[in-house]
Amino acid sequence: MTQNYHQLSSDKVLTELNTTEQGLKNEEISSRLSKYGHNVLTEQKSSTLLQKFISQFKDLMIIILMIAAVIAFFAGDASDAIIIFLVVVLNAAFGVFQEAKAENAINALKEMTTPSSHVRRDGQIQTIKSSELVPGDIVLLEAGDIIPADLRFIKTNSLKVEEAALTGESVPVDKNDSPLEAEKLPLGDRHNLGYMNTNVTYGTAEGVVTATGMQTEVGHIANMLNTVDKSITPLQKSIIHLSKILSVLVLIIAALVFVIGIVADRASILDMLLTSISLAVAAIPEGLPAIVTITLALGTQAMAKRNALIRKLPAVETLGTTEIIASDKTGTLTQNKMTVEKIYQNDRLQDAHTSNFELQNRLAQIMILANDSQESDQGLVGDPTETALIQYYLDNKQPVNEVMQNFPRIMSLPFDSERKLMSVVVSHNEQQLVMTKGAVDELLKRTTKIEEDGQVRSLTDKDSKRILEINHSLAQQALRVLAFAYAPTQSIDASTNYDSTEIENNLIFVGMVGMIDPERPEAKAAVAEARSAGIRPLMITGDHKDTATAIAKRLQIIDENEVEGSVITGNELDHLSTEQLDANVEQYSVYARVAPEHKVRIVKAWQKKGKIVAMTGDGVNDAPALKTADIGVGMGITGTEVSKNASDIVLADDNFATIIVAVKEGRKVFANIQKAIQYLLSANLGEVLTLFFMTMLGWDIFAPAQILWINLVTDTFPAIALGVEKAEANMMQNKPRGNKSSFFGDGVMSSILYQGLLEGALTLGVYLVALTFPFHNTHALIHADALTMAFATLGLIQLFHAFNSKSIHGSIFRKDLFNNRMFNWSILLSGILLFATIFVSAFNDTFKVTPLAPQQWFVVLIGGLLMLVIVEIVKFFQRILLKK
Repeated sequence: MTQNYHQLSSDKVLTELNTTEQGLKNEEISSRLSKYGHNVLTEQKSSTLLQKFISQFKDLMIIILMIAAVIAFFAGDASDAIIIFLVVVLNAAFGVFQEAKAENAINALKEMTTPSSHVRRDGQIQTIKSSELVPGDIVLLEAGDIIPADLRFIKTNSLKVEEAALTGESVPVDKNDSPLEAEKLPLGDRHNLGYMNTNVTYGTAEGVVTATGMQTEVGHIANMLNTVDKSITPLQKSIIHLSKILSVLVLIIAALVFVIGIVADRASILDMLLTSISLAVAAIPEGLPAIVTITLALGTQAMAKRNALIRKLPAVETLGTTEIIASDKTGTLTQNKMTVEKIYQNDRLQDAHTSNFELQNRLAQIMILANDSQESDQGLVGDPTETALIQYYLDNKQPVNEVMQNFPRIMSLPFDSERKLMSVVVSHNEQQLVMTKGAVDELLKRTTKIEEDGQVRSLTDKDSKRILEINHSLAQQALRVLAFAYAPTQSIDASTNYDSTEIENNLIFVGMVGMIDPERPEAKAAVAEARSAGIRPLMITGDHKDTATAIAKRLQIIDENEVEGSVITGNELDHLSTEQLDANVEQYSVYARVAPEHKVRIVKAWQKKGKIVAMTGDGVNDAPALKTADIGVGMGITGTEVSKNASDIVLADDNFATIIVAVKEGRKVFANIQKAIQYLLSANLGEVLTLFFMTMLGWDIFAPAQILWINLVTDTFPAIALGVEKAEANMMQNKPRGNKSSFFGDGVMSSILYQGLLEGALTLGVYLVALTFPFHNTHALIHADALTMAFATLGLIQLFHAFNSKSIHGSIFRKDLFNNRMFNWSILLSGILLFATIFVSAFNDTFKVTPLAPQQWFVVLIGGLLMLVIVEIVKFFQRILLKK
């Protein structure tokens, strides 16, 4: 098969690829998919579960621990060696689980955001996943689409394609479907070819797929590079950096414990080596990056279920800091559907939902008959204003089709911009009627009578003045107003061409209708929630100033008394210098009649104020603003592929309320990571301090198995479960964190320090109580009991502290304490694994513990509960200080 498709005519290319303009037959698709594979760029193969498991043992500290365990085994300390091996293997298993969970979540996210293509197959236009394209497919393109595979254009209409990423051409290239003579041409000069991942910026086209996946030009480049993006988020980078710093500190403390233990002759060199290494392994939060990844990835899946598809993982953490949401009006804040809202008839202005729906009503008949809307499988098709008139009666379950059948159309006079009217002539009961709708002032010029309550009389100046006043009042509410009239007429011949003045005269006025694209029902509540969360919503629209202002008032983006100075038009923006806009941007809440290029100026002006900005967009020209914004929000329904590709988030339902849902989820993800960090670091600090002071005070110290087991069972399960905590009730009543926020801000760092110190102090306190009030008489049993009680206390404290960590400042004593089932089960499982070492006698020798009497368990319980009580008291005072 030739590869010089640019030299061939469109017909020859179709013949070469064994296809037609009608597209491939459905039965041909699967065989070609088997032959050519999916239309995706090959990524590096993901590692197997075994490879993931083996990779868990590459950590230097784990290797050192394993070597020490082997030495211990041959030195005769088999129990310690076995338990160390067991803990390391379990740790590795949990590491694989975490990695696989994060990978699966991210793969699921990729699947959700797979781009789609419009194709013609077997004569039918279909929308399919771009990954399912095969050579020979006929692809339909329009401005805003990303070309999904390499194509030979067979039809073009004013087509321009931006190919900078592939050819370096800085401006869009004109494309056509004419064959080229030269055999060898640079990619940029092949004007009848389109390349995968380039952007259609203007016009429309049809193209036949010539290559897919790794056989495309982009695929060749990907094959040469043979790399895959393994970038990590800024948050993950900061967590890894933090882990490295903590690792150094922990290693220093572990070295001190080892040296002091040897000098003070606390234990043998081998035992102290095992203890020090175990301390380092347990205290270094190596699982933190994995927990962060899982929390982020699960957050993206939760958002996807709520119609917010996260395309770029860093967007999740940025969402929680959002301070400005600049949203389009049409379709995002409004329903993108003209709707009848007011009806004026019989000298009465009524809300449409309370009006008379009877179709014997002359106004109803004109609304239905002077109308070119058509019904289709997708609903009504036609001018939005006309479909709104029909939909009004369909929504109120009126038999519209009966009216059309009872008043068959004879002829029509289409709307034109000069006379601003549209008329039809219909027949009914052997009578012909002209039915007209249009602009109020133009229709009144051709009206001589008025119908009120079924009675027709002459139209007076007072009537006209009243009608114009109502029209003006509705227009001020940003309603689009149409007037309706009718008149009996003489015999009209459908084959004759009539001038409009011959038909549209001596009309009888019957009423007016006010229509608007109404706000989404949930948008007002979403705006209110944004405001209560300290987020400022802005409206940006190409619509008229009056319409934008009216909708902004209804949504309370601006208050009734705020209109003056808070609304600016694109023309007014053009007359503002950058400095003037920067200085005054905070006063504007509504931007009307703006072009997409104005959006970049608006975003930058707010960013100069230090604000985190989310910006919505759906067009090709919106891409620069979407990239400039801190959070680019693309539209899944009306958005072009270019705008979606430039976005961090795509709204599957084009709904403003979904942005607020995503912000809430972003805040929740941040808060949950913060909780996991606080829990892990305070717990690890508690372990380090306990062991350090045990060594300094000359007390017996935890065995390596005890250290590793506490770390395994109390860190792994609760920390992961904290990552899926539900949002706290007051989360959207707090101000945004801002762009300088830190996971250690808001009192988290001080909480980690005091809570770690408290854990250590309580554990050492229980140890001291056990020594002071011994249950046995022999020295060995007294110290064995004391160490067992300290071991149990430290574990119990951490399980209780996990409940403390469910909220940074909030009290745990609330009705939703047990609302996270995963957390509840994790605490239960951790508790069983921890205390089985004491209650199951077979494990006592392995873990160097002794059975405890009820009185001793009571002391342990008091130590654990004190952690809850003291942290609750501190939180109580923190909440008082925060309110101040």
